[in-house]
Amino acid sequence: MPDAMDFLGIDALLDDEERLIRDTVRAFVRDRISPDIAQWFEEGTLPREIGRELGALGLLGMHLHGYECPGASAVAYGIACMELEAGDAGVRSFASVQGSLAMFAIHRFGSEEQKNEWLPAMARGEKIGCFGLTEPDFGSNPAGMRTTARRVGSDWAIDGTKMWITNGSFADVAIVWANTDEGIAGFVVPTTTKGFSSNAIHRKLSLRASVTSELILDNVRVPDSARLPGARGLGGPLACLNEARYGIIWGVMGAARSCYATALEYAKSRVQFDRPIAGFQLTQEKLVNMLLELQKGSLLALHLGRMKDAGKLHPTQVSFGKLNNVREALTIAREARSILGANGVTLEYPVIRHMNNLESVLTYEGTSEIHLLVIGQAITGLAAFS
Repeated sequence: MPDAMDFLGIDALLDDEERLIRDTVRAFVRDRISPDIAQWFEEGTLPREIGRELGALGLLGMHLHGYECPGASAVAYGIACMELEAGDAGVRSFASVQGSLAMFAIHRFGSEEQKNEWLPAMARGEKIGCFGLTEPDFGSNPAGMRTTARRVGSDWAIDGTKMWITNGSFADVAIVWANTDEGIAGFVVPTTTKGFSSNAIHRKLSLRASVTSELILDNVRVPDSARLPGARGLGGPLACLNEARYGIIWGVMGAARSCYATALEYAKSRVQFDRPIAGFQLTQEKLVNMLLELQKGSLLALHLGRMKDAGKLHPTQVSFGKLNNVREALTIAREARSILGANGVTLEYPVIRHMNNLESVLTYEGTSEIHLLVIGQAITGLAAFS
């Protein structure tokens, strides 16, 4: 009889190292995250020491090579994202921003001096990074950003505001993207630099176990050595976003799995009309539909991971995975909530927390509408962005 949690036997498609990574991260989430995550979510906080703990496990920048980064495969990185988000999207977002945005930007576009200065400490979780691209009025259209960097002698002066920046209020370094006379450029900006400040964003009802901030840059002066020499134009930040989107494809399946597992166990134990509600046809329809999309989404993530490891994954295929898996994970969370009834809206169970988090994941790293248009252009050859 197939396993209710792995109906298609996807586990058999993983190698021993991939299973070891899965089991290690799953145990960390079970022992370190799950006992306290509801409280962190309710309080709107994430302990900064989680960074060092993730670093000790080799989960920060784990798919990067050198500079004390593990150099793991894309599939291994994806599996880690899935297990972290099964705990909470805030924890996975922390790792994603650290490794796939801030560290990746330095690793791909930085100088040797920048790499040696920042990457080892970031891999250990001793230094935290954030990624300053999104602005209050420019999310889906980053090319319109108003943040500027102008030359002042041998230095650069950066002015502008960034919004919805994960890790921003406790970051040690910010990757800041700005318009210059030479086009869009990236800068490695220590957060202790004069003129740099951040404000934590409060009153969120989603990703509460995640630090989200506004960054303010008021005549922030940095030397030319702070500029990312390999980044030219919008392709730089977009390449970073593509890395983060890939992790999301896996991560949301972790949230979906948690919701499905919770709903399944609840339905088998919750008795109404003298029998478990799992025995009713409508409940079984919900559970089966959840399982179908969970397994299909997991297979899609694995397939794209194998393609990425083979060097054959196109950015539009990442959009395909992000669009499908986030949309289906959110549907699974909502169906699970309905099975739990009134209990589904409490933090005693993880479902409403995952559901709220997924509303943010639906928007960040490219909204569903943007990814839909990216795929639309790929299959028709016609751009419909404006």
